[in-house]
Amino acid sequence: MYTPPAFRDDDKDSLIATIRAARLANLVTATADGPLATPLPLFLDETEGEHGVIHGHLAKANPQWRVPAIGDGLAIFMGPDAYVTPAWYATKQETGKVVPTWNYAAVHAYGPVEFFEDADRLLEVVTRLTNLHEGARAAPWAVSDAPPDFIQSQLRGIVGLRMPVVRLEGKRKMSQNRNAADRAGVASGLAASERPSDREVAALIS
Repeated sequence: MYTPPAFRDDDKDSLIATIRAARLANLVTATADGPLATPLPLFLDETEGEHGVIHGHLAKANPQWRVPAIGDGLAIFMGPDAYVTPAWYATKQETGKVVPTWNYAAVHAYGPVEFFEDADRLLEVVTRLTNLHEGARAAPWAVSDAPPDFIQSQLRGIVGLRMPVVRLEGKRKMSQNRNAADRAGVASGLAASERPSDREVAALIS
């Protein structure tokens, strides 16, 4: 990922927070036939290995797991993002030398990809993913709410993913390259937006 020094995010807590907040990631593998990518809900287990291990699953009909990967896999986690109009810059009034841009946060996780079909491991991954996303609901649904034979039939249609993280890259582009007046203008403009993601970005600009 191209990351100018001003936008590099090396803070592990910040990187983990971006990963945890991303409800959907993209798994990318390089193959002899070209890159393959799949949008997937993934989770990071920080208790495993130096940088943690990413877990998830994909459909067994998806060819990505059958095609041998060349080198490490890449999981892309996107944080909040927002379009930034030059109209918000104080510099626009002073010189007019401004252009549009985009603010965003992203984390790239790299590691060797392992796919598996073991039913017990698959059930654990599915259960952990379900608990993660159902936990905040007033009446959370649990995997155990469904008939066991139905769950087993569903597990036969998926393949598990395990990717030990060997490297993390983080980028947080939040107008750090602009002067204080420009940053204040961007934060104010985004805070007034009707888009929730715009308001999230506004809160990250300092």
